[in-house]
Amino acid sequence: MKVTVNIDCTPEEARTFFGLPDVQPMQKAMMQEIEDRMKANLAAMDPETMLNTWLPQGIQNWEQLQKAFWGQFNSTPGSSGNKD
Repeated sequence: MKVTVNIDCTPEEARTFFGLPDVQPMQKAMMQEIEDRMKANLAAMDPETMLNTWLPQGIQNWEQLQKAFWGQFNSTPGSSGNKD
């Protein structure tokens, strides 16, 4: 024997019926905090701020890379002692 029961209710009514807690206030507070954090991080994503933050470090890295390449180019060939 097969029995089918259809219940038409809203999610709030189902939560109340089963005795589950209402998490909407906590969810709203968390979403507000996430929104505030995202807005604060967007201010740091300003292109001028990013360039000022990254550019000096990027230039130093390029200088170090160039020094490493020039060091390899200027090193003496056959440094193992075999001169041909």
